[in-house]
Amino acid sequence: MSRFVTLPTVRLGAGGPLVGAQGLGCMGMSEFYGPTDTAEALATLEAALEAGVTLFDTADVYGSGHNEELVGPFVRAHRDRVVLATKFAIERRADDPAYRAVRNDPAYVRSAVDASLRRLGIEVIDLYYMHRRDPQVPLAESVGAMAELVQAGKVRHLGLSEVTGAELREAHAVHPIAALQSEWSLFSRDVELSAVGVAAELGVALVPYSPLGRGFLTGSFADAGELAADDFRRTQPRFTGANAAANAALVAPVRRIAAARGVSAAQVALAWVHQRAEVHGLTVVPIPGTRKRARLAENTAAATLRLTGAELAELEPIAGEVAGNRYPDMSSTAAARE
Repeated sequence: MSRFVTLPTVRLGAGGPLVGAQGLGCMGMSEFYGPTDTAEALATLEAALEAGVTLFDTADVYGSGHNEELVGPFVRAHRDRVVLATKFAIERRADDPAYRAVRNDPAYVRSAVDASLRRLGIEVIDLYYMHRRDPQVPLAESVGAMAELVQAGKVRHLGLSEVTGAELREAHAVHPIAALQSEWSLFSRDVELSAVGVAAELGVALVPYSPLGRGFLTGSFADAGELAADDFRRTQPRFTGANAAANAALVAPVRRIAAARGVSAAQVALAWVHQRAEVHGLTVVPIPGTRKRARLAENTAAATLRLTGAELAELEPIAGEVAGNRYPDMSSTAAARE
């Protein structure tokens, strides 16, 4: 008997694909969260599919293409069952590991999709996201170029990441947007400023990334100083110094509820995200990232956990009390443009 919860299916956008109600973020299998066990990561992909996870999320920037190459064979082996999402817009350079630039110009969009298709070894990407928005490029030009990819048969559905409600509305008028991917968790509720309401109005699905606060909400670490030297969470303001100490105290209600219910803190945090669907009247498909089968089983179980009104009320104040920004530089996030 499988030890995983079989997930129900939901639709991304009015005409988008049917997917399991929880996806899998694959970023950490290649970079950003310290050392990884590739064999276990690949086994986790297979276990996820067994559990009913069908939305697998990657990006060209993860490992500078490595993550797309890693998941490619898995996607090809299960092409009729997997909904593959990848992203473009964050440019890196091999000769400068610290270099990052946001590119939304049409020529870059066209070259990026071809590169992703080559690395993945597939003919069409199911869901193609603009990873970050460059305000210097008219949105109509960027989304127009993405729409051309749909017409060319290289992409099936379009998505955006970290955009405001106004930007989502503008983009959707150019071409239907199936999904908006933004950070959304008990620690991060910027997306509710405008984007959630517009998404609900337009029928766009929300795909929350980092729904577990990059592991902080689970209690897996209390200060970034505990993490591997190359773990990028060491650079995030809310996980270091006085901010980390203050934020660790905010997790107490999550732990209390978890103990009372006989579940994990991760499951409480994920259940809260899942229940945003009812609160806001839209489809919500969180994509917690994990590289381990045991964590996957824990995460998928949260999809059927329902928090009570009293528990939700106890968790409500947390985000408003969080110390520190999500990133050292917030300029490329939607919050900076609200």
